Amino acid sequence: MAAKAAPIFREYGATRVVEGWEDDVSDGKVTDYRRAVQAKDGENIVFSWIEWPDKATRDAGWAKVMADERMKPPGDMPFDGKRMFWGGFAPLLDE
Repeated sequence: MAAKAAPIFREYGATRVVEGWEDDVSDGKVTDYRRAVQAKDGENIVFSWIEWPDKATRDAGWAKVMADERMKPPGDMPFDGKRMFWGGFAPLLDE
């Protein structure tokens, strides 16, 4: 799904699309990734992000991506979308 969606995001202005499979996700004492997504035993965490050149491009591009027919899932999603979360972040440091 990520490989199918990435070119669409790029078409609408994203500069980078990254999808990562958990490699070193430990349990925390107060909170952690597993608790944040209510992961069950045997499930893996996927962390992804999309970089945009600016907020205006992101807002316009995101609307176009969501309206694009190519983004409609072909059937059941391979993950529980209710446990996804997202947000926008402004860079504090970029070296």
